[in-house]
Amino acid sequence: MNIYVGNLPYTVRDEELRATFEPYGQVLSAEVIFDKRTRRSRGYGFVEMANEAEARRAISALNGKDLNGRELRVDASQPKTEKPAGGGERHAPRAPRAASAAPAPATGGIKGFFRKLFG
Repeated sequence: MNIYVGNLPYTVRDEELRATFEPYGQVLSAEVIFDKRTRRSRGYGFVEMANEAEARRAISALNGKDLNGRELRVDASQPKTEKPAGGGERHAPRAPRAASAAPAPATGGIKGFFRKLFG
């Protein structure tokens, strides 16, 4: 079972995260997530445990527990959602503008003023 661990102290590394969960059962992996650009901890990580019952016991025991001055947020990890293909588009694409056969009448500016004035 995969477990999300949030509000981690920025000093915690993978080994300490693993050691925090090992008293509750077999830990398959423990990973603190780091920012690739700054190489600083992002304050959360994931732990994978072999047995679901042990994982649930660890979640119950560690959620809200103090670790180096920070209250942990521990919960079952949600599966990643699939991102739509094509990426990068934040808005729906616009419909193309229809080509107009006749130019729009000049209603503004100085030309529009003289047309209205002199017809």
